[in-house]
Amino acid sequence: MAITRKTVNLDAMIQRADFSIVTNEPQTVQQIPTISLRDLQKDSFLLPNLRKPDFQRETNHWTPEQVASLIECFINNELIPSIILWNSQSYIFIIDGCHRLSALRAWVENDYGDGPISKSFFNYQIEKFQQRAADETRRLIEKRVGLWQHWQTKNQQPNLPPDERRLASGLSTRAFQLQWVSGDADKAEASFFKINTQGTPLDDIEELLISNRKKPCAIAARSIIRAGTGYKYWSLFSVENQKSIEKISKEIYQILFEPELNSPIKTLDLPLGGVAGVRTALSLLIDFLLVANRDQNGYPKNIKDQLDDYSGDESIRVLNNSLRLVKRMTGNDKGSLGLHPAVYFYSPSGKHSVPLFMGMAMLIAKKLVNNDSDFFKKFTKIRKIFEEDLLDHKQLLTAIIQQIRSNQRYEIISKLFDFMITKRLNDKNIRVSDKEIAELCGVKGKFFVGEEKITGKQFSSETKSAVYLKEALDNALRCPVCEGYLDPRKSISYDHSKPRRDGGLGNEENLQLTHPYCNQSVRQ
Repeated sequence: MAITRKTVNLDAMIQRADFSIVTNEPQTVQQIPTISLRDLQKDSFLLPNLRKPDFQRETNHWTPEQVASLIECFINNELIPSIILWNSQSYIFIIDGCHRLSALRAWVENDYGDGPISKSFFNYQIEKFQQRAADETRRLIEKRVGLWQHWQTKNQQPNLPPDERRLASGLSTRAFQLQWVSGDADKAEASFFKINTQGTPLDDIEELLISNRKKPCAIAARSIIRAGTGYKYWSLFSVENQKSIEKISKEIYQILFEPELNSPIKTLDLPLGGVAGVRTALSLLIDFLLVANRDQNGYPKNIKDQLDDYSGDESIRVLNNSLRLVKRMTGNDKGSLGLHPAVYFYSPSGKHSVPLFMGMAMLIAKKLVNNDSDFFKKFTKIRKIFEEDLLDHKQLLTAIIQQIRSNQRYEIISKLFDFMITKRLNDKNIRVSDKEIAELCGVKGKFFVGEEKITGKQFSSETKSAVYLKEALDNALRCPVCEGYLDPRKSISYDHSKPRRDGGLGNEENLQLTHPYCNQSVRQ
């Protein structure tokens, strides 16, 4: 099972700046025709003036193969599309070609998301998947084209073989061709969008974030995805608000996306939000932030429904509401249900299911916004059998989810969970049927779940994960209060079997492991 498409994080190679800053100073930068390797070195006069627009997507969409291929094409003097720039009077902005320039600078610096520049940019918090992508890129480049430092050494050798001398000599003169956009910031921004909807276009998530970059949910999503590190899209806020955004974002990131998800699965310590791959995680975060911040009327429905945030106060409110929701789902706070990820958010074969995660998040969020505190007590009463129902129907649910229109999945799964819980509350002995699940999900007729026919002799990652999850859950800890599954790595409370008020002692015999909610809300 492929966990995520491995991409190289080159976001630190070129700084960002506010695209709309305009000064009254006359333009002094000549519209040069090319950018060469010497312009990307530390002592360059041009490099300190190069900027990405503040709304530009992160420079992390290329695979190691794409980075290596670009550098190989450059060395071999093959055709590479022109870089498009715009002079704002303060900086020189890259309208198109940021990945190309970043890849070339990464080669010069030997920094593919893990070097000194990147480490400083990400506050010395380099994720494992980012490190692996950097290592693979470096190996590919060293094998196919050689490190920049090696070429510098070769260029000093007087008796270099003719082919290598030709390449070394070419590196001193080779350059990217430039095109320049004329006009003001509005025209330059229009050019950016026009260019980035052609060739390798912006995907829907990137375009959504760029178009709504001042909205609280967009700011919050971008801050969480990098755990409060990287470029500060919130840098215009007060220092106090910046620190708050970074602190809360880091906490949410750790709860949702740690530990890193590996395949095959060999642990029940699974991240609630699945893989922290930027595109997948951003999509989940946007939906989660909206769900956590909707009022009783379901507003805001979309990011664009929010007002722009110019102080950071709204972004902090969005983050706090989201932290409140996620702490209801897991963690050690008093109200935490301690939902076990393997039970609630993963398929039988170990794939993280965003609809299952968002469906439960939406259900809990609605109960919170409607102040329905009784729901959680009722849920605790039938939690054991609800979780058993969920596991029994997981394969059916996973298959049915694919048949539901994507824009309806979360709402339908949320209503299904509510129905399943309510049915067991009304009569613990009557479980929901396959037919009811299919009908509630809008799937008409008979729905058969078939098993994939295996012809190979090797065990797949899915098979290994499925067997591990089944065996591990069969032997997992359960809460003695509700008899639901415990997630001891993320959410556990130490409870007196015999309450202290009744003379219960603090010895081993009187200690039981429970969900925080069961201990501090049900048992009180």
